Amino acid sequence: MTLNDYQSAAAATIQGEVSEPNSIYIALLGLAGETGSLLTLYKKYLRDGPSFEIVNTRLQEELGDVLWYVAALAGHFNLHLEDIASANIEKVTERWLPSNPVAFEAFDVIMDATERLPRLFQAEFRNSGPEDHQRLEVLIDGEKCGSTLTDNAYSGDDYRYHDLLHLSFATVLGWSPVLRALLRRKRKSNPMLDEVEDGGRAVAIEEGIAALVFNYARQHSLLNSVDRLDWPLLRTCHEMSAHLEVSARSLNDWEDAILQAFMVWREMKAHNGGTVVCNLDSRRLRFLMPDNRNTVR
Repeated sequence: MTLNDYQSAAAATIQGEVSEPNSIYIALLGLAGETGSLLTLYKKYLRDGPSFEIVNTRLQEELGDVLWYVAALAGHFNLHLEDIASANIEKVTERWLPSNPVAFEAFDVIMDATERLPRLFQAEFRNSGPEDHQRLEVLIDGEKCGSTLTDNAYSGDDYRYHDLLHLSFATVLGWSPVLRALLRRKRKSNPMLDEVEDGGRAVAIEEGIAALVFNYARQHSLLNSVDRLDWPLLRTCHEMSAHLEVSARSLNDWEDAILQAFMVWREMKAHNGGTVVCNLDSRRLRFLMPDNRNTVR
């Protein structure tokens, strides 16, 4: 029996008219009730242990009732269980099965070298000024990149290091319109790419994502001891950039980029600066202590 066969058979057993106003409420309340029955069943299993001998039989029955109400709800919205199941597998596969980021083809692989992101470079972060109002300069391969930064906050929160997110997006995702603009690596030979992928809207989207991610990380100790990020955060990053080339990257890839950025961020904060080596071929960031900033491998 296929899922759609089951859905059709289940629909034939619905009591009353499906078109009645209360029909969908009955299905929703039924699903909630059957979920409660599952919890009650597991409570008995926890309480009685091996002596609760019929747990598997009852579990199959209760799961079947849950499935019936799911099928009924799907039918109310003209959805098919097989489509629902396929979409769900695609979703969880993208989220939980690791990809091989080194196998990615770079978005700019066909461009001239002057319009490609550099595949290996180092970015030095130098702080200066009073401790309560630090000013940060970022030097990429020895040349100052962008403006001098502060936290732009009433009290210091280390937001001045947010370029680490742009560096990580470039390194792990192969995408950063912000970094392209700073390095003068925009793809001007292709006017459409220059306008859509490397233009002002894409820059604004990336800056928005960086601000969103920073706010999340600040609420979670800069992701110290965190190895999994919340689904809504990753989904929002993906949705904000859905019309751009980076949409080809998975939620797993976004997670990797964010976690790597804050791994370096915590080191930068602890040492009041330092250097990050960005290797776009291996898709890895590496932190160097301030006195080792000239070493690149």
